[in-house]
Amino acid sequence: MDEHEFWQFLEESWKGGRAAQVSGVMDFADPAGSPHGEAVGRQAGRYLQGHAILPKNYDQISEENIIRMGSLLLGKSSAPRTKEAIMMILAHQPSEVALTILAKYNLNPDSGLEFFAQMALEECAMWNE
Repeated sequence: MDEHEFWQFLEESWKGGRAAQVSGVMDFADPAGSPHGEAVGRQAGRYLQGHAILPKNYDQISEENIIRMGSLLLGKSSAPRTKEAIMMILAHQPSEVALTILAKYNLNPDSGLEFFAQMALEECAMWNE
């Protein structure tokens, strides 16, 4: 699976609808004025917004496609947007394979995707409890 094939797969999956979403307003400003709190808040917000990518049938993705997405995630040539989408999908899989892929990616995530990768791993671990 290359990036183009991944996005085709996702667009085809969206024909069945997208997963239900919850929306709201988040204020992550740190009352102490720390820029770190604000940066973490923006990253958490980006991760939460990433859930909009999930197709309605996200829980019916085959192990073969999970493995193919994992290969794309672990490769170095994919765009950050593609990697975020893959991590979001893998994060919602009650699958040891998805959990292993995310754990491996977290050992050496791409620059700028560290927080997103950690959140995806934690969410996937929750689905696999």
